[in-house]
Amino acid sequence: MRSIAEIIEQRRSIYPHQFNDEEVTTEEIHKLLEAANWAPTHRRTEPWRFKVLQGKSKIKFSAFVGSLYLKATEQPSKFKQRKIIDKFQKSAAVIAICLQRDPKESVPEWEEIAATAMAVQNIWLLATDMQIGCYWSSPAMIKDFGEFFDFKDGEKCLGLLYVGKTDEKWPIGERHTKAQTKVEYFD
Repeated sequence: MRSIAEIIEQRRSIYPHQFNDEEVTTEEIHKLLEAANWAPTHRRTEPWRFKVLQGKSKIKFSAFVGSLYLKATEQPSKFKQRKIIDKFQKSAAVIAICLQRDPKESVPEWEEIAATAMAVQNIWLLATDMQIGCYWSSPAMIKDFGEFFDFKDGEKCLGLLYVGKTDEKWPIGERHTKAQTKVEYFD
């Protein structure tokens, strides 16, 4: 059994082109999202929201994002559009990472974004332990995702988490500098 320190060090972006055809089950996704729900949150606002796309909804959303790319780009490339769509098709699931702001709350937005990012980190760490690959992307077209999703008042998308399994060896990570070079201690 790996320690949490080992899992943190082994967490990596595993990209859709590295995914195999193995299913990520609903039960596995539920476990990942349950881990997300334990992220720290100021005033217990729990601002994270997730929209899980699988099967037909994933295909429909990939076509939507591909069409957004064509509309938003001055000189669109069919190759780039195909690459965008392929990321969805190669993923077992795509999870839209959303933030729900409560207009009555005075918690600063940056804290709500940080809490949502910590929820995603929880997903990523558990996924690493379960040997499920993840990759977070925030495409420029994200601002138009409300045309697809029925966002509630104060809700917006922060990114997409592509999820899948891989047969490839998990990449070994490295940091260019030691943690101590980024820390100052004060007495």
